[in-house]
Amino acid sequence: MAVIPPPSKALWAAELPRALWMGATWWRHRADLAAAPRGDGRTVMILPGLFNSDASSIVLRRYLTAKGYRVHGWGLGRNRGVRSVGPQAEQLIARVGSLAVQGPVTLIGISLGGIMARMVAQARPDLVAGVITISSPYAGPPRATNVWRVFERLTGESVDDPTVIARSAAIAGPLPCPAVAIWSRSDGLVAGTICRDEATPAVEVRSSHLWVQHRPQVLAAVATILAGWPPVSDQSLAAR
Repeated sequence: MAVIPPPSKALWAAELPRALWMGATWWRHRADLAAAPRGDGRTVMILPGLFNSDASSIVLRRYLTAKGYRVHGWGLGRNRGVRSVGPQAEQLIARVGSLAVQGPVTLIGISLGGIMARMVAQARPDLVAGVITISSPYAGPPRATNVWRVFERLTGESVDDPTVIARSAAIAGPLPCPAVAIWSRSDGLVAGTICRDEATPAVEVRSSHLWVQHRPQVLAAVATILAGWPPVSDQSLAAR
């Protein structure tokens, strides 16, 4: 198997300046964001990235709410991996289940949040209508990132632990629901090639990893993907 290197030091060093530039020029894309299609009222949950909380997804949540979705954060504080959700994602599954009263929930995960979204979809396909991952390195080795040591410190897990390796392999397997991977080859923290796989439709964007969920191109892509998916169920839509 070919070794996948992490992003270059140049891309890593450019992460913060690129993210700040995106924030400074965000206003240029208001027309494109307004033109993205509206939704069908389905329930959506946003899962944050490593050590981030629901505060990190406020722009995405407000945007999708304005597009007509019922949007929720994950409600589990900062994302510290299994320390936040349990070894088998028990707490996260319970949270998704509490929102699935009118039909399965669509999960949108940012970075580590996308990996967890796939985990829930694998474990409880009855609760999940679809998964969108944003810069989520689910499809390759952890050392193809510049943050694997930070992951180990914050989650208390070793990337070499056989349990972690087996879980990662399962998460990378085919999902029992619609899925799309949003990724960037110019990501400075995780190799873009491990944020997608050949079995999952993918949307490429130009973006840093930091604040990728705020990037207008990503917001519009998420809205377009959701609008193109079939309704969750006739029953759930009738209840809204």
